[in-house]
Amino acid sequence: MNIPVQEPVIIFGIAIIVFLVSPLIMNKLRIPGIIGPIVAGIIIGPNGFGLLALDETIKLLGAVGLLFIIFIAGLELDIDGFKRYRHRSILFGLLSFFIPLIFGTAIGLYVEFGWAAAILLGSILGSHTLLGYPIASRLGIAKNKAVTTAIGGTLMTDTLAMLFLAVIAGAASGELSLQFGITLALSTVAFVLFIMIGTPKISKWFFRNSHNEGTLEFNFVMTVLFVSGSLALFAGLQPIIGAFLAGLALNRYIYDHGVLMNRIRFSANALFIPFFLLSVGMLMDLKVLMKDPSAWILTLLILAGVIIGKALAGWIASKVYNYSKAENRVIFGLSISQAAATLASTLIGFQLELLDQATVNAVIIMILVTCIIGPYMTEKYGRKLSTADEAEEESTVESPERILIPVANPDTMESLLDLAFVIRQAKMTEEPLYPLSVVRKDVKQAEHQVARAEKMLGHAVMYCSGAEVPVRLLTRVDENVGRGIERAVAEERITTIIAGWNGLKSTEKRLFGGVIDNFLDHTNQRTIIAKLGHPLNTTDRLVLLIPQNVHQKPGFKDSLKIIKQISAQLNAPIHCLLLRGEKEIFQKVFNHIKPVTPTVFTTVESWEELYRDRVEELRKNDLVIVISARKGTIAWHPQLELVPEKMATVIPESFLIFYPTEASEVDIRGARGTEVPRELLFKKDYDEM
Repeated sequence: MNIPVQEPVIIFGIAIIVFLVSPLIMNKLRIPGIIGPIVAGIIIGPNGFGLLALDETIKLLGAVGLLFIIFIAGLELDIDGFKRYRHRSILFGLLSFFIPLIFGTAIGLYVEFGWAAAILLGSILGSHTLLGYPIASRLGIAKNKAVTTAIGGTLMTDTLAMLFLAVIAGAASGELSLQFGITLALSTVAFVLFIMIGTPKISKWFFRNSHNEGTLEFNFVMTVLFVSGSLALFAGLQPIIGAFLAGLALNRYIYDHGVLMNRIRFSANALFIPFFLLSVGMLMDLKVLMKDPSAWILTLLILAGVIIGKALAGWIASKVYNYSKAENRVIFGLSISQAAATLASTLIGFQLELLDQATVNAVIIMILVTCIIGPYMTEKYGRKLSTADEAEEESTVESPERILIPVANPDTMESLLDLAFVIRQAKMTEEPLYPLSVVRKDVKQAEHQVARAEKMLGHAVMYCSGAEVPVRLLTRVDENVGRGIERAVAEERITTIIAGWNGLKSTEKRLFGGVIDNFLDHTNQRTIIAKLGHPLNTTDRLVLLIPQNVHQKPGFKDSLKIIKQISAQLNAPIHCLLLRGEKEIFQKVFNHIKPVTPTVFTTVESWEELYRDRVEELRKNDLVIVISARKGTIAWHPQLELVPEKMATVIPESFLIFYPTEASEVDIRGARGTEVPRELLFKKDYDEM
């Protein structure tokens, strides 16, 4: 076998073996597995045993992996948190760029560089790459305010680094002029506006018409990513800027723990990001340090400059905003790694003869060391941050959260499962979903109906596996479908029921229809009746209707927490309609419930005003959520019986009727506080189904 290996299949096979084995070895050594491919690249690369060459294929796949890292960071960025903490991101970004810039410029002048080369070296130290972000995402701390601060700061540091590079390169090549500056500024503004305004409009249209076709949606996302990266080059910027903006533009259309997001993460983490790490390791040449001992001085100075500079920036930001020690260390871990903008600036500086070979080698060593320090710090202190958050959440959890989804219509099953994914994430539960199919016992050919139900449930398993959400399939045969659902709720200790509704009532006396009315009357669990006419990820806003006295229900605050989590995951603001409610009281309640979401409150004086004025103001892409009450319980009102029918005939295609958890049967009261006899409250005629 020739060395370096030239056969593509063998090259790819060696790389896959490295991606499999190296993280296992690192884990045995208690080192973050993400470092494994970097070390492997040093060993088998052209400057090690020379088994693989840093050819165009590895460079290409490595560049794709880098774009994936930045793109996913944009996708997972907490937009509301970013807006809320944008001043923190700006401050940290300025500190994280200019403090290392000062150190790097001083180092350049100390080793007798010219001013242009010294400032370029400083800008190299000022940038950073979110190499540790996949770890933060895996640990579930991506929406932590410190992580949001670091991600926002990354956009600023890398943008500044690229602008400094463009100006210095223009000066070195004699192209620096007023026209050059105006052209760069205009192209940058035009590029940003096109991505941030055009992409959301195209995406909304696409997702409304894609019909949940997984391959088509994934290819659309890849198109947006790489077209944005390509357009960045035409604008005079680096592709990583385009990738980050593409992630921001698609942020609200790809929610966490959905099928599409899982496909993106899987593709990135399994293949492309490891290729990027491998390519970084293959750049390292340890022999240079042995041949030129004076290079050690420059290397140590550059390492000291970037480590002290980034640590000082994180420390100042943490002191200003009162971040904990763990949050401070996570910020440092996310901002210390150098790769993307660093490599681009270094190689261009070398081509323009501003930087010499010793500087290039010193920067590559700095990249290696920081790429080890960053993931290590993120892993170590991210775990502490994650553990603290989990302890706080677990203290409020009394019983396992289990979600039941009765499925009967294959056309609406996927939309109900998408809603279940969002609710499951809102409740922070690791429990599986419980898709249920109930077959009438007295139906002829019941065995055939059971087989049909099992086939539909099998499709539910495939859909949930795409989102890496566990499922437990349930099939019940009962004389009455509603009773079968009720029995499953009791047997499996279900806490939430999500049921679909087509907007039609079986008879005028029914609220929804026989099946839904039956299990509503016979259960106390949190229940969500959904009519979903548009994909959840195209929701523009949540319109929340809170009827009078519903805040007195025992499950009201829990319901608000879930609804606010839905708002956060869909990146959709809340417009809250308070029926005869006091705005100040509800504002205080909302402010005490996490997460913080943009919320507007409007007081509605009567049901007549609601139907006459407010309903007419609803938009096509609104998701209307009505917090309702079961008949005979506190906060129930006869008008609540009319809401589903009214909502089924107005503009919004999607709405949820949300029934909070009842404390227990003995606590259920009538409208005036008198206890309602159980035999009257739950009396239903199953024979009407």
